[in-house]
Amino acid sequence: MVRRSDVSDLSETFRRKTVLVTGGAGSIGTNLVKALATFEVKRIVVFDNLSSAHEWNIPRGPKIHFLRGDVTQDDDLQAAFKEHPQIVYHLAAHFANQNSVDHPELDLMVNGMGTLKVLEHASRVGVDRFIYASSGCGIYGPDTPMPFTEEYVSTQLYTPYQVTKMLGELYTSMFHSLYDLPVVNPRFFNSYGPGEVPGKYRNVIPNFFYWAMNGKSLPITGTGEETRDFAYVGDIVSGLLACAHYDEAIGEAINLATGREIRIADLAEWVNELTGNSAGVIFKERRDWDKKPRLLASIDKARKILKYEPKVEFQDGLREVHRWFKKNWDHISKSAEF
Repeated sequence: MVRRSDVSDLSETFRRKTVLVTGGAGSIGTNLVKALATFEVKRIVVFDNLSSAHEWNIPRGPKIHFLRGDVTQDDDLQAAFKEHPQIVYHLAAHFANQNSVDHPELDLMVNGMGTLKVLEHASRVGVDRFIYASSGCGIYGPDTPMPFTEEYVSTQLYTPYQVTKMLGELYTSMFHSLYDLPVVNPRFFNSYGPGEVPGKYRNVIPNFFYWAMNGKSLPITGTGEETRDFAYVGDIVSGLLACAHYDEAIGEAINLATGREIRIADLAEWVNELTGNSAGVIFKERRDWDKKPRLLASIDKARKILKYEPKVEFQDGLREVHRWFKKNWDHISKSAEF
């Protein structure tokens, strides 16, 4: 979702530019690619190894080129960077907490070595802007005061994913300081929206919709009083576009969230209502690594630097997810892996 008042300002930023989106087949990536395609870009390179995404979900268009490749492989990255992109969105990641606990070495390779390699290639070709998808859910620890503000980070981390997302920020900051690479570190909070296929290691909202549409009870890990700061993917995309536009964002870490808490119990109730699911909920033990029963971000810095203002109300966003699930149910039911 690109706010129309912003389009004229952004259009010059992307005009005749080649944009590389690593992890471009995921939910945020596909929505970002759709938004980029509305500008007079020269080319959009969607780079993804499809380890947790699906080719059917990638937008099509004359400006969009899909390149299957892995961020840990130099040959693949050379193919991606041979077109000398001016703007790089590095969204590719080994996602997320439980996946990293189960596969810590792969997490380090993708989120650590992969990010380092992408930065090296970007620095070599001299990109105009490098935007690294960081994680507000990972950077801030249980000892961080809420609402989370960008100056507070924590070394009290509980999963490899949290460690490697912070490592990515350290690498981007180093490349900015040492090589003058113009980097921006947006920190995402619980992004949701059309385009995310459910699965064992995916987010709660697509998984709730999948289970609800199959008539199953929705599993809540904890009491249901836990909260998250859910940000609609269209609002996240608006923030990402602004990260490439405003020079004031260079060298900064910036929360992209809503500044609003949603109880997981309320989320489950609304999903069941939307889908007509009468199976209710079941409660399970909270996972050992889940040390933050509440998440709430400050978006004051994003408002100031990016002119960022989330527009989508949470229940409206849920309705958009439901519509996407119904439209793509055949693909989703075949692709979901639990």
